[in-house]
Amino acid sequence: PALLRDWLARESWQPEFISFSGVTDCYQPAEREYQLTRGCLEVALQARQPIGLITKNALVTRDIDLLTQMAEFNTVSVTISFTTLDPQLAATMEPRTSAPHAKLRAIRELSAAGIPVTAMLAPVIPGLTDSEVPAILQAVAGAGAMSASYILLRLPHNVRPVFLEWLERTQPATKERVKSRIRATRDGELNNPEFGRRMRGEGQIADQIGQTFKIFARKHGLDRRLEPLSSEHFRHPTPSSGQLRLF
Repeated sequence: PALLRDWLARESWQPEFISFSGVTDCYQPAEREYQLTRGCLEVALQARQPIGLITKNALVTRDIDLLTQMAEFNTVSVTISFTTLDPQLAATMEPRTSAPHAKLRAIRELSAAGIPVTAMLAPVIPGLTDSEVPAILQAVAGAGAMSASYILLRLPHNVRPVFLEWLERTQPATKERVKSRIRATRDGELNNPEFGRRMRGEGQIADQIGQTFKIFARKHGLDRRLEPLSSEHFRHPTPSSGQLRLF
């Protein structure tokens, strides 16, 4: 929080959108104790700095008091990530994240507080979770999400062996089908890092997933773009040193 405060306090800083969780989840279990994300949100609220949160965890609802105030100035949006509605699969795939029902509850609570929520279906795993796309979109729309997006499974670098080991250990009956369908969306490989293709894939199966998502997102009113966050109310916070501005 102190680093963020000093960053936003610089005279040269021009307010622009900041995304929390671009690399890792900002509401991991350790956040319950350390409250680093909450501290950063307190700074963002003071500065009225536009912030986007992406998380797999319902712990985000702990900070509704701050998020509601930020939403009054249109300076916050929350994206909740979904992989599946199956609680057993979710517990196996992402044991340190919130269960599907808890994520839906988080969407309901955030939406009821006037905080714009997007549901991100990520990762969509061909041959394993792609069939759930319609049901997930229906569920998140019913909970109050305003929009939705999706990302096809990506297996770059060290992610690949971790996923393949998990697939072998937990999904022995479907592992070959899953790998085959992943390859079908990645030009015969398990991953394609090419910009413009890495998030959506290519080929018939990737197109089917994309078309299914498009149809059901439109059906449930999730195909709209949220209003851009505003920076018009931004104000430089006092730096952590306490030194006030001369002018």
